[in-house]
Amino acid sequence: MTTAVPAPSSRDLPHPAREEIRLEGVLHALSDPVRLRIVRELAAVGAELTCSQFDLPVTKSTTTHHFRVLRESGVIRQVYEGTAKMNGLRRSDLDDLFPGLLDCVLAAAARQSLRQGTG
Repeated sequence: MTTAVPAPSSRDLPHPAREEIRLEGVLHALSDPVRLRIVRELAAVGAELTCSQFDLPVTKSTTTHHFRVLRESGVIRQVYEGTAKMNGLRRSDLDDLFPGLLDCVLAAAARQSLRQGTG
């Protein structure tokens, strides 16, 4: 007996499978200050956040672009919960694929922020 797999909804967002996540894509995603800020906030909270919980210095359409780059590179996972789009850091995938990378980038970003007086 086979079980039917539900058809994907139009609200399902595409994410790369773990084995499809590429180092150069992750590094590109983390190279932008706004995207790095999103990742730092997600890492600090350790939980999923809605897009509206981020206070970013860019327009809504630019914010949407930054979240899409992070999602398509495999850095975050986005899922709808009701009308809210929830964002979560794919820490276990990143840590397994690139051990120490995320922690190193986050620590370096924190040090830079302190040096610049923005942290």
